[in-house]
Amino acid sequence: MHYQDERTTGCRISDSWTYRGLKTVILENEVLRVSIISDKGADVFELSHKKTDTEFMWRTPWSVRNPGLWTPPTGDGDNIWHDAYIGGWQTIAPTGGPPQQYSNADLGQHTEATLMPWDAVILEDSPERVSAKFSVRTTRTPFWIEKIVTLNIDSPILTVTDTLTNEAEEVAEAQWGQHVALGAPFLTSNCRLDMAQADHFVPAGGGNRLMDNHTGTWPNAIDPNSRDVDLTKFPPKSDRTQDYSVFKNQKEGWYAVTNPDIGIGFGLSYPVKIFQYLWYWQVFGGGSGYPWYNRTYNVGLEPFTSLGAGIPEPGSEERTSIIFNPGETKTATVRAVVFESTTGVSRITEEGLVTTR
Repeated sequence: MHYQDERTTGCRISDSWTYRGLKTVILENEVLRVSIISDKGADVFELSHKKTDTEFMWRTPWSVRNPGLWTPPTGDGDNIWHDAYIGGWQTIAPTGGPPQQYSNADLGQHTEATLMPWDAVILEDSPERVSAKFSVRTTRTPFWIEKIVTLNIDSPILTVTDTLTNEAEEVAEAQWGQHVALGAPFLTSNCRLDMAQADHFVPAGGGNRLMDNHTGTWPNAIDPNSRDVDLTKFPPKSDRTQDYSVFKNQKEGWYAVTNPDIGIGFGLSYPVKIFQYLWYWQVFGGGSGYPWYNRTYNVGLEPFTSLGAGIPEPGSEERTSIIFNPGETKTATVRAVVFESTTGVSRITEEGLVTTR
């Protein structure tokens, strides 16, 4: 029996749902509706603005699949992750980026917690506030991970607090981040990207829109022909570009994407002292062959503690993974916020308060 107060106003939460056979937790208030698949990575696969019926979370062409109902055709660590990737927003930990060897264990792309089922429990259920905790114990790495997701009454802010604990009796390293992907139809070439002042660099082999190995400062970049690129703008899908670049030394931890045609935007604030890098994954109709086949229009704006697989920055030999002592716990809170604007954003505070341009 279930005796939960099934309200139809104010804040609401329910863990009585499944989607395609996967346990799903739904939180909502007067402004936002948020759906989280606890049986697959605790993925945020829906974050919708009710007033305008705007969905911010991008979905892959294959969307949500139940991993218990199919068998991957190969054991490739990159392909397995992409086969199960639904888009949306994942907590990436304790490894992020390409497949790697971790203390004698093989780990694939962005694994291992993103492919595991997480426990879910409702922490608070009142008209003023709802909150759920998701938790997982990884297998090939020695981490206990918790994620607490909270909505307050009539608020456009979703608060997510991650906690990582090293359960090993030895030092362990990690790469930890927020894998947030936005896409069409919210994302268009008329959208504007804003963020705090930062440096950026383009790794070798980053793509075909930006010049390899280029370093610069926000929002200025150059293309492979040394022409100026304004990073506040998004190219059209017809450009068929795919790129990856990284921002670092951000003055403050925030970014915002504004769609002026509908007057709505999505922003994220995060502790820049923990998430020192902002990965910028860009697929504007590019990426031929598996898995995109030139058919998607999406960006990932992903705060991370480290570079992929903990590799050093260009020109350095020092790994960027963060270090956990035996039994050590680290916590970080990020806030997603929906705002109204046609002109962009000049700042988002740590509390998620938006100042528009």
